[in-house]
Amino acid sequence: MPDSNFLSALRALREGGVEFVVVGGLAAVLNGAPVNTFDLDIVPARDEENVGRLLKVLDQLDAVYRIQPDRRLRPNASHLGSPGHHNLITSYGPLDVLGTIGRGRGYEDLVPHSNVMEVGDGLQVRVLDLPTIIALKEELAGEKDTAVLPVLRRTLDEKRRAGE
Repeated sequence: MPDSNFLSALRALREGGVEFVVVGGLAAVLNGAPVNTFDLDIVPARDEENVGRLLKVLDQLDAVYRIQPDRRLRPNASHLGSPGHHNLITSYGPLDVLGTIGRGRGYEDLVPHSNVMEVGDGLQVRVLDLPTIIALKEELAGEKDTAVLPVLRRTLDEKRRAGE
């Protein structure tokens, strides 16, 4: 089960009607991988209506860019409608809103590779599946990505042996 701050942020997003896929470290944890994560990464749908709902939730969460939090810079619709990454700090902790991940994969590309999971207290969210997380880490091949790959692969192997 994710940290209660992650649950609170996820609940706010769901209650706000935001369409998104949980990706990154929390997605790996929710898929059973024994890894640590310190932020919540999501890829939201970037259509105008969803971006509007996302902006409302981010305002409720007092979200500002992490790069210079003292300047209180907030994302706007044009920022969130782009394929870029938005590293935010909220009242519930770090939240990374990613327009795309890997080689330009957006929400619509990720939905077929995700599952709806209950993450606690009846809260259901869409979470990227483990094979796709592994494929993305292989694509990115950054130091942190490469370091976690053996753990992710072993978790996937164990899940397959268990028939999950």
